[in-house]
Amino acid sequence: MAGSLIGGLVTDGWDPGRIRVADPDAGRTKQLAERFSVITSLDNTEVIEGADAVILAVKPQQLHGVASQIAPAIHRQQPVVISIAAGIRETSLRDWLGEGTAIVRCMPNTPAMVQSGATALYANTRVSEAQRSLAESVLRAVGLALWVDDEDQMDAVTALSGSGPAYFFLFMEALQEAGTRLGLESGTARLLALQTAFGAAKMALESREDAATLRRQVTSPGGTTERAIEVFRQEGLEDIVLKALQAAAGRSRELALELGGDAS
Repeated sequence: MAGSLIGGLVTDGWDPGRIRVADPDAGRTKQLAERFSVITSLDNTEVIEGADAVILAVKPQQLHGVASQIAPAIHRQQPVVISIAAGIRETSLRDWLGEGTAIVRCMPNTPAMVQSGATALYANTRVSEAQRSLAESVLRAVGLALWVDDEDQMDAVTALSGSGPAYFFLFMEALQEAGTRLGLESGTARLLALQTAFGAAKMALESREDAATLRRQVTSPGGTTERAIEVFRQEGLEDIVLKALQAAAGRSRELALELGGDAS
């Protein structure tokens, strides 16, 4: 995800000479420097000095250690800290980084890798308007970025858009398999499934109509689409989706307790 953000920022016109990246893997820093011409280091603290924004793009399990290491530098520099670690709440980050830290939690999803991400952001009260704008600019470089006012909504965001790409991949996988069972060659079924998913998403994004209206517009009474929709509903598709998202949101809350020690 860090590489995706760097690529999006550079493509969006940000000066790579102003982007500094730290990673303990020397091979990884070398690769990023060669690909994007960014400044790299093996020292987390070194890249924070003079920074307006610090992006924590590490695994949730590693975040406590990293945050404790950089806390003194964060206190001196007072940047906005943008965390993309799933499940780690603002209160935990504040405990680790310092009470007065300006923190933005965000949940990008994997389509950010192709500058088509969907990201929700939450800011604590220490974040200024200028810092909100900066954080939003960073995430808009890889797709849609929007704000939520209640941090508890981040669990729903994680369930919907954070994990959402996998749901669509599963559905595309099922479409392809069904197509082959109906007699199509596997490659043909795959391309038809992928292009259909892309086209439907593009139509929905470019239309002023909601998804329900678009569905009705392509569902002729008594036709083939209507028959398929009837089966989906008879089998309880809406209930399955709701239960799946409730499970994902519940797991997000569990991770907050397991990884952040945050019972709030």
